[in-house]
Amino acid sequence: MRWTEYFIPTLKEVPSEAEAVSHRLMIRAGLIRKLASGSYTYLPLGLSALKKVEKIIREEMDKKGAIELFLPSLQPVELWHESGRYKDLGEDLIKFKDRHNRVMVFGPTHEEVITDLARNHIKSYRQLPITLYQIQTKFRDEVRPRFGVVRSREFIMKDAYSFDRDSAGLDKSYKKMYEAYEAIFKRCGLKAIPVEADSGVMGGDVSHEFMVLAESGEDLLAHCVSCGYAASMAVAEISHKPPLDFARGRQAASHKLKPLQEVDTPGVTTIEKVGQMLKVKPIEMVKTLIYKADEKAVAVLIRGGHEANETKIKKYLKCARLEMADEDVIKKITGGPKGFSGPLGLKDARIIADSYIKGMVNFVTGANKKDKHYINTNIDRDFKISEWDDLRMITDKDKCPNCNKNIKIEHAIEMGHVFKLGLKYSKAMKAEFLDEDGKLKPYVMGCYGIGVNRIIAAAIELHNDEKGIIWPLEIAPFQVLVIPINYKEEDIKRTADNIYEELSKTGIEALLDDRDESAGIKFNDAELVGIPFSIVIGAKGLKKGIVEIKIREANKILEVKKEELKDKIISLLTNIIKTS
Repeated sequence: MRWTEYFIPTLKEVPSEAEAVSHRLMIRAGLIRKLASGSYTYLPLGLSALKKVEKIIREEMDKKGAIELFLPSLQPVELWHESGRYKDLGEDLIKFKDRHNRVMVFGPTHEEVITDLARNHIKSYRQLPITLYQIQTKFRDEVRPRFGVVRSREFIMKDAYSFDRDSAGLDKSYKKMYEAYEAIFKRCGLKAIPVEADSGVMGGDVSHEFMVLAESGEDLLAHCVSCGYAASMAVAEISHKPPLDFARGRQAASHKLKPLQEVDTPGVTTIEKVGQMLKVKPIEMVKTLIYKADEKAVAVLIRGGHEANETKIKKYLKCARLEMADEDVIKKITGGPKGFSGPLGLKDARIIADSYIKGMVNFVTGANKKDKHYINTNIDRDFKISEWDDLRMITDKDKCPNCNKNIKIEHAIEMGHVFKLGLKYSKAMKAEFLDEDGKLKPYVMGCYGIGVNRIIAAAIELHNDEKGIIWPLEIAPFQVLVIPINYKEEDIKRTADNIYEELSKTGIEALLDDRDESAGIKFNDAELVGIPFSIVIGAKGLKKGIVEIKIREANKILEVKKEELKDKIISLLTNIIKTS
């Protein structure tokens, strides 16, 4: 491909709306353009990289025996009612009425559609196991699209669905997809960390996310550099051995209990401000959070300075829906306004407490009255707790639950998510097969998703410098960029054309920069676009029969004889592919 015949609208200036490195570089390097909030056009370079990623995904999925199909984006809303997920996605679900007044959904995911397909066509155990996958555009009405293609309203996903006879079969299918994901991310130049995760609205008991560490990532993961433990913040466990700050702040149970005392805290509702006013540390305070769990009131007690983990709370309560209570419910349960809730004298509310409150004495709580708190509150004497569990978010002061070494919490981008769905959809949608014993049984299902366009963004987040993108070879839009200095000069033009044609005939993906531009502009664009190898052809070198190979990743220049160029390029490409 010749640059003058292609479409690469590079930009010198950094776009003001772009927050993440990948977003800035994808716009500047001419990979994407924004049409509307959360909706992007993929320009030729971006589409080329996208197709490379899709090719890798298809190759690795096919190796594991998965079969590709293509499901419709428009889905009847009845399927979502049948599965029970219509309310779960809420306003994220994009829907409309067609001319026949039927409600249709723009698919954010395809569990319902694939389950409907399976129940109509997979009738016998002889047809199992089977894994079906697709690469498809999905739609979600994001409240705040951010970071370019990382969080958009329209996005491309590979999703796969496995159907098995039993849990043992699901374990095998899950393992195959897990291994496929590891291979996919490695080939795309990503060091993806598999972490234990929450299944969320997808359902199922077991799931793992594949995360790539990146400063612009909106997700957080907790991981241990000593033993390799890793989990999303939603499910990261708290070590049974408390950190020093807890041990020091926790008073011995034998400590003398002081009399409960009500104190004035006018207009002060946060842990930080209450602590400043009363001259106590957060570890000497307990906050009372009032939730509605399937419309029933629940008070959750968390130590000051800690954050409630709603995923853990929801799992402990076994509820379908968990949300913070509104002012009216808080008033009814506590008798007081929001911001001053405490555990004493609650009406019609279940009380559960995080385990790190155990052993605390003489602590501060809300008094369930406007502008009032209690000091010297004590468990058993002032109120009762019978339910304890790990209900909070892990912090960087906690220890690894496996080896008790230090935990690191870092930003990351979620690249993929695999789920053991079990019977969630097959039971709800009566998707059954006839087993060898002649009985109807529901499929045991798994689900496996990858954010295809996220792979491009994550690769750029990890592989860049101050000059631009540094593409991993397997997903680079082109492998080689031929840069003639002064293309108008006949000898340089002839040499550049010959090199370009010879490489192309060999099957090497080459781009020839045949523009009538200065060397500076060509070099700047080359580094911005980030093609792995550039062949520089200049007058001085040609007099010696030499051209230069610039290696983008190593920032290294090799001088090569013209007649040895093709073999050298092939050798460089082969070595990278072998070691990747």
